[in-house]
Amino acid sequence: MGRIFAFLLAVLLAAAARAHEVRPAYLDMRETATDTFAVVWKVPAQGEMRLGLHARLPAACAENSEPVRSIEQGAYFERWNVACAGGLKGGEINIDGLKSTLTEALVRIEYASGDTELARLLPDRPRFVAAGTQTSIEVARTYFLFGVDHILSGLDHLLFVLALILLLRNRWMLLKTITAFTIAHSITLAGASLGYFSLPQRPVEATIALSIAFVARELVKTEPGGRRLSESYPWLVAFAFGLLHGFGFAGALKETGLPQSDVPLSLLTFNLGVEAGQTIFVAAILVLFRIGAALVALPLAPTRRLGAYAIGTASMLWLVPRIAGLGI
Repeated sequence: MGRIFAFLLAVLLAAAARAHEVRPAYLDMRETATDTFAVVWKVPAQGEMRLGLHARLPAACAENSEPVRSIEQGAYFERWNVACAGGLKGGEINIDGLKSTLTEALVRIEYASGDTELARLLPDRPRFVAAGTQTSIEVARTYFLFGVDHILSGLDHLLFVLALILLLRNRWMLLKTITAFTIAHSITLAGASLGYFSLPQRPVEATIALSIAFVARELVKTEPGGRRLSESYPWLVAFAFGLLHGFGFAGALKETGLPQSDVPLSLLTFNLGVEAGQTIFVAAILVLFRIGAALVALPLAPTRRLGAYAIGTASMLWLVPRIAGLGI
């Protein structure tokens, strides 16, 4: 048991330490005048990633100003202006160095007409050709996949869901609790993305880490016959913390923005992508639990306690850097 616990801690420590590396790079281009774009290039400021990733614009684009460089909230920024003769349509954008990383890059182009083009580039697909606009189906597909990827790469959100799964033995209660979590973060995701309300991102991210620690603590304190709020009304706890997690999802969506011509569609499909990714995770965990129970007979209480300590340790590894503004 001790070796298993050490292994889990090592995995979570490595995941927390590499959190910056899996955060996406981001290229934003906004048309400020005909065929002229303000460019923002953002890279997680972590070791070789700051030096190894470069945005290469189409050959028709020439710099109008020298790049202004800065480091803000754990990320490296470059800002400059370019003039693209004939526009961006048909031009190829490359992210040099992406093939040698574990991350991805998001490219967002906002045209003066209000149309928005969003592309997700991966290590095996580090380039794309600008189309000049996207159909509603293309917008929906892009934002849906972005939502799936965001939740499946968001280890903090997944650990919160895992802690709920470990806490609740009744599958019907688990379904209600996950549904409450979903409804709550959908509310704040939509409201924050549309600008109805907002919270500063740093305390939101720190509180998300605390929410994971809270559920992990409830797991440790679980006693036969004992009923606490988290066990009597787990859906209420999940709903309350889900509101905070929704602000976290909205932070990622705000970074890429919503196309002015398809705001409801892009917001809906991003949220559906988040829910699809969450459902995939829950189903995979339940299947793994069933397979594990069939192969190895482990005592339930020590196993739950082991999971609680591992999850709680990971949450504390995130808490301090997030309070300090390091963005983990």
